[in-house]
Amino acid sequence: MWQKCYMQSNVKATLRYYWQHLKVYPKSGWIMLLATIFVWCVNTYVPLYYKKFFDLLTNPGPTAVIAPLLIKILLVVALLEFVAWILFRLNTFFASYFQAKIMADLSRTCFSYLHKHSIAFFHNNFVGSLVKRVNRFTRSFESIADKTIFNIIPLIVQVILIIVIITRNHWQLGVGMLVWVIVFMGVNWLFVRFKLPHDIKRSDLDSKVSGVLADTFTNHTNIKLFNGYKQELGDFSKVVDSLGNIRLFTWNLSNVFEAVQGLLAITLELGLLYFGVQLWRVGLFTVGDFVLVQSYVISLFMRLWDFGRLLQHIFEDLADAAEMTEMLEKEHDIKDIRNAKDLIVNKGEIEFKNVTFDYNETRTILSHFNLIIKPQEKVALVGPSGAGKSTIVRLIQRLYDLSGGKILINDQNIAKVTLESLWQATSLVPQDPVLFHRTLRENIRYGKPDATDADVEEAAKLAYCHDFISELSEGYNTFVGERGIKLSGGERQRVAIARAILHNAPILILDEATSSLDSESESLIQAALNNLMKGKTVIVIAHRLSTIMKMDRILVIENGKLQEEGTHEKLLKKKNGLYSRLWNLQAGGFIE
Repeated sequence: MWQKCYMQSNVKATLRYYWQHLKVYPKSGWIMLLATIFVWCVNTYVPLYYKKFFDLLTNPGPTAVIAPLLIKILLVVALLEFVAWILFRLNTFFASYFQAKIMADLSRTCFSYLHKHSIAFFHNNFVGSLVKRVNRFTRSFESIADKTIFNIIPLIVQVILIIVIITRNHWQLGVGMLVWVIVFMGVNWLFVRFKLPHDIKRSDLDSKVSGVLADTFTNHTNIKLFNGYKQELGDFSKVVDSLGNIRLFTWNLSNVFEAVQGLLAITLELGLLYFGVQLWRVGLFTVGDFVLVQSYVISLFMRLWDFGRLLQHIFEDLADAAEMTEMLEKEHDIKDIRNAKDLIVNKGEIEFKNVTFDYNETRTILSHFNLIIKPQEKVALVGPSGAGKSTIVRLIQRLYDLSGGKILINDQNIAKVTLESLWQATSLVPQDPVLFHRTLRENIRYGKPDATDADVEEAAKLAYCHDFISELSEGYNTFVGERGIKLSGGERQRVAIARAILHNAPILILDEATSSLDSESESLIQAALNNLMKGKTVIVIAHRLSTIMKMDRILVIENGKLQEEGTHEKLLKKKNGLYSRLWNLQAGGFIE
């Protein structure tokens, strides 16, 4: 019961999102709607002239009198068909404009909302699955809109007009047709409601298949090197088999229902013709009436037969879209408070005040943590893996919210300033930088979108990546591949440093920024980093202690607590200290 209510809630929410975007284009929407209604009013009215046409053909009167009347009827039909053709063309042009605009708006809505989700959200969702959800959301709207404009509205118009016309001529047939339509549509509705949960389950499994595919493609090297092919193939086969089973079940449901539809259709056709014969026997039914009824019955069959499929496909589209709706309905974990102000940084002081952070509400990383980093101070964070070093810098950037306490930058609580201004005040050079599949120029310029080409090249020179870029056939216009895969680790690192140089934020975070470099490149980058760090508050995470010997202060973190702090020389004097032990473990590889 809970699952059913949950699914219904998502479907209603999906329709609400679609309606919100529909309301943006009222004029084109109304023109499209009215054109559709008038087209099918005209098309439904045309068979009445065919009734007159065949009644005249069977009239025993003189041919010379009847022939002009037949031609006149054909001219009227031609005029009506031409009017319907114009209205239909008008409808298609406005429908194309209407749908294209709304689909673009829906894509923007999904893009902007998803990107405002937290880092944890993206860690918990496959990228491939998210991409598929966005595409399904917009495509589902297109599909539903097409079915509504070209199928549902014509169906409603035709059913109402046909029943009214038949009832006016022969009320018994009209009442019988009305009862049949109600039964037919009711059966369709019940079937679709029964099938909907299975369609949603199929959609979920389809997304799961996409997620598994994306995960294996991302880790294709590990699969090869660790002989994981058979294991991954087996796991993938299980997911695909589950999807295949639910697909087969839903398709068989549809086959059974179509068989029932066929029986209902035969019943209506034969029933109307039987009663038509009875009326004809007493002179109340003409050949034209037979033509009219048969024409309307065929139209009803075509429309109502499609109605069953339309309902199924619409609910399938809603089930597909509901997966994205779930993401849109999920509240952002990290967001600006109401009336948040921009962060103003003029000295770059950072203060942790009694900070507590619990990861996933189950694992405490920091507990009542206190720390002050002075303006333009160069601080290094060292300690064992899992000590909390990366957590500290992520909390400064508010990639996670605190469980308790507060973090101040220039005496401003970062939880009360806008995220954009906070990120504008910080630059990050990560251990494994990820680049966009764009040109080198675009990747470097990402640090400052309005930078000139000269600015980009100057930053590249300071990061010592200008030389290798110049040697490439396309130079700065070289595309780097997905995640920068066409570059070596050291080259990616230098491009990331160039981007940070261009960003020129007052707070600089270096997360193992030289870890991917060879010794020669590292010496060049250290010189670039020294230039980059001038006049900034700098936080360096380092495992290689030789890279942070000249820091103003070294903070030794263990189990989320500040165990030691001081300069390199001061900490080495603590013979039994944690920093001293770490140094002695690495000292064999260092040259002072």
